[in-house]
Amino acid sequence: MNDKVQTQAQQRHDALVEAITEAFAGQGCEVVHRLDEVTLTVPRDKLIEIAGVLKTDARFGFEQLIDACGVDYSHYGKSEWVTTASSSSGYGRGVTRAETSAEGGATRYAVVYHLLSVAKNQRLRVRVFIDDEYPVVDSVVAIWSAADWFEREAFDLYGILFDGHPDLRRILTDYGFMGHPFRKDFPLEGQVEMRYDPEKQRVVYEPVKIESRTLVPKVIREDNRYIDEQNNQQGGADA
Repeated sequence: MNDKVQTQAQQRHDALVEAITEAFAGQGCEVVHRLDEVTLTVPRDKLIEIAGVLKTDARFGFEQLIDACGVDYSHYGKSEWVTTASSSSGYGRGVTRAETSAEGGATRYAVVYHLLSVAKNQRLRVRVFIDDEYPVVDSVVAIWSAADWFEREAFDLYGILFDGHPDLRRILTDYGFMGHPFRKDFPLEGQVEMRYDPEKQRVVYEPVKIESRTLVPKVIREDNRYIDEQNNQQGGADA
């Protein structure tokens, strides 16, 4: 991207941030402009009102919903593995498993909407946080019909409820599936397994029998055997 295009994009973003700040002042919104992207965080009870303005107001014109998804922030900023310097050479791993847990709260779950204005050639990310114990938010299907299957997917994978959705049911997992597989506290091996029973001549579900195992991440370290060789090659190239 050349300097002229970058400048034009920056100007559009600055104008968008200014318009959003002016339009939703005093409504508890937060707007962030970072990495050439604009993110608007809105209160849960203001979502429908603000979404309607973003679509119909001439200053914005976000007529298209490109994507909507759920997010589980319970492990955000945490790492399951702590990497430390290895005191030995060779294949010593130098990693230890840290204690992590899925913490709840008012900011554990969020729904993120990606909007597009074709006329103004600009995009906007809208985020709304929802409560852990009662993860429900208003459906935006009446504003952007494309949200229909996106909201069903977020319900299926995260257990987020969309009030007012015309047909809120699972869309990816099987009938009778237990839990929501994209939640951070959902077991990696699942909770049940399925197989075909030749005697019953049908598919049966049983408690999962996979043994849990610890997966140690690959750690890449400098190999002292090749440092001198690399330095010699670099020195020869410089000469």
